[in-house]
Amino acid sequence: MTEPEHQLTVTPRHTPAGPFVLEVEGELDHHTARLLTRAVEEAPFDGHGVIIDLSGLAYCDSTGITVLLTAYQRSQETGSPLSFAGVNPDQMRVFQVVGLDQVFTFHATTQEALSALQR
Repeated sequence: MTEPEHQLTVTPRHTPAGPFVLEVEGELDHHTARLLTRAVEEAPFDGHGVIIDLSGLAYCDSTGITVLLTAYQRSQETGSPLSFAGVNPDQMRVFQVVGLDQVFTFHATTQEALSALQR
């Protein structure tokens, strides 16, 4: 029996509007969390803000949630706005169970998050 394949891609991109976007696709777990951790460390948490697009996220375990909390802590330390976009209902339920729906800022799409940060 072969071990299941764990794949995650994180695509960083600057937007013309200013906010920095990290597009996350795949499984965010203890096998792949280092990829998002590195991207969060390298992201320019500045006045324009950071959006983490989770619309391509298929799975997130507690290690993944820890990485998202680290991004939130970095945003608080730097005064940079942080938004999460495209969270599917199953993932949102997990955030609600652990109380992060009261901490994180969520938007249905990256475009909505961009619009909110431009206000």
